[in-house]
Amino acid sequence: MKWFLDLFSSSLGRKVLMALTGLFLILFLAVHLAGNLQLLKDDGGQAFNIYAKFMTTNPLIKVVSYGNYAFILLHILMAIVLSRKNRAARGAQGYAVGGKSSTWASRNMGILGTLILIFLIIHMKDFWAQMHWGGIPTATYDGVEVKDLYAIVSLAFSEAWYVILYVVCMIGLAFHLWHGFSSAFQTLGLNHMKYNPVINFIGRSFAVIVPAAFALIPIWMFFV
Repeated sequence: MKWFLDLFSSSLGRKVLMALTGLFLILFLAVHLAGNLQLLKDDGGQAFNIYAKFMTTNPLIKVVSYGNYAFILLHILMAIVLSRKNRAARGAQGYAVGGKSSTWASRNMGILGTLILIFLIIHMKDFWAQMHWGGIPTATYDGVEVKDLYAIVSLAFSEAWYVILYVVCMIGLAFHLWHGFSSAFQTLGLNHMKYNPVINFIGRSFAVIVPAAFALIPIWMFFV
């Protein structure tokens, strides 16, 4: 137990927790995207509603979901603590010490993270809270009644302001991932001159493709 407490008390430990939770959330994004792409099927929402039913009733998935919420909170907590420690250590210079060698994304991870957090709060209120406590209509497929979450999503993505907000936040997520993916591997010591180009390529490809695919969904549903 002491080793776990040491993770929270040391700067290196906090960075390791930040990296591990970040990589887990990256994996979650990939899985979440695979489910959300069901929204693009021209079936009146059947595929998405069946997927949502499975994700919200399967015991194993529910346990993983609760773990995911915990990792999100831990990732945010570590980000706040590390940011405060960095500001205190660097004084009035802030992130300027990064110089020209640092990227815009690395210098503004705090801003990008805050943007993503605001989006998560809105997203959870409009979808997660609605799913659990809202008056959601139902749909029936092969005699099985499910919550018609597609109707909720379709209604939200019919609003231009929400589509714009979603796309802007996905751009912020892309920049966050652009730096965060490779940074997590470096923090864990999983970097090597031979493999770094591959890690960077995978990370940057993920940072572009995944947020772009997420952003495509509301744009497609708004115009089609």
